[in-house]
Amino acid sequence: MSKHALVSFKGSKQIDTEITLTGSKSECNRALIISSLSKGTVKVDNMSNAADTVTLNSILNNISQSNPHQQTVDVGPAGTAMRFLTAMLSTLPGNFLLTGTERMKQRPIGILAEALKNIGADITYLEQDGFPPLNINGPLKQSTDTVKIKGDISSQYISALLMIAPILPLGLTLQIEGELTSLPYVKMTLDMLQEAGIVHEWSGNNITIKPQTFEAATLAVEPDWSAASYWYSIAALAENAQIGLPYLKDKSLQGDSRIREIMTAFGVQTAKTSKGINLKTTETNFNDDILDLKDCPDLAQTIIVCAAALRKNLKFTGLETLKIKETDRVLALQNELSKIGVTLNEDNFIYTLNCDQLNFPERVSFATYEDHRMAMAFAPLSLVINEVVLEEMDVVEKSYPDFWKDLVKAGFTVTEI
Repeated sequence: MSKHALVSFKGSKQIDTEITLTGSKSECNRALIISSLSKGTVKVDNMSNAADTVTLNSILNNISQSNPHQQTVDVGPAGTAMRFLTAMLSTLPGNFLLTGTERMKQRPIGILAEALKNIGADITYLEQDGFPPLNINGPLKQSTDTVKIKGDISSQYISALLMIAPILPLGLTLQIEGELTSLPYVKMTLDMLQEAGIVHEWSGNNITIKPQTFEAATLAVEPDWSAASYWYSIAALAENAQIGLPYLKDKSLQGDSRIREIMTAFGVQTAKTSKGINLKTTETNFNDDILDLKDCPDLAQTIIVCAAALRKNLKFTGLETLKIKETDRVLALQNELSKIGVTLNEDNFIYTLNCDQLNFPERVSFATYEDHRMAMAFAPLSLVINEVVLEEMDVVEKSYPDFWKDLVKAGFTVTEI
């Protein structure tokens, strides 16, 4: 992964284009697990071509449930696959070594693994306690129908447990402790399970799913609102933009659809069309000094970089989970924003963006830390900086493989260097 991208936008900053986005990685990964758990009763339509989804689909297609020997399951850098497979493999007969990249081995899995062990799973940490790689002996012998799990951690832990709940002999009640972070992602999981015939009860902090059989269904995956967020940033930084995004729904399962609301203040108007939505540049209208992103942390880099480019000294909360993503995204933002004179300081979980010393050089190189969202969040700065160099351009394959091609379609110049 050595190729860098030189991105620029020459001439007047007028953008008029239509971009068809890939299927949502978040929806598609859930749909694939649900389909596998249903033994094919549930089908998946509009598959994402994101690398993480391709990896998960390949793993699910190649897992053997009759292999007497240990099977190695390597998710590479796919964090969602690691979480979802930790739960799913514990329900299957066999012995599995679940591993990933060196960075994946630094990302915690202990809260989920311990919750699974508490209901009867046989999971062993092979290197560092609480982290991959894992040895999983299945199927789990369920000893209880109730498990406690913290709400202020990755919602993927909770989703992983919810998806296996219907096939557990006793079903499962999740007792969520504390405030639930990334609530839309949990609702997405439950809504998709419901489309597949699985009912749940949610009372207070308890979510209960009894043993049930999946019904025949097709889960149609909506285009990715996380990918759409980069086009909102482009619209905000352009002098004038008209950007069509077909097939995005007015009412979406994806929490990242909140970008519509947030970007109104940044001067981007969203209109529903017969094909999907249309983005149009309008006047900025910043009323809120603090933006809470706990329900949509994957939007944080895009929003913070865009706010910096617009010289808006905003405050942010809800960024805690960014530190355990593909990289420490808070530290990565701090490092790279400093290259244009902007600081992002943390004080008691409040992050303050200070743009008073903002300065756009003629050319600047941004590191991506092997993180797809860093590359795509900083690329729109080529609308305000003559030349932007982004390291490791291939990282976008993780969630949005056509990103560079779509930029070219919109009038940007992208050169491999």
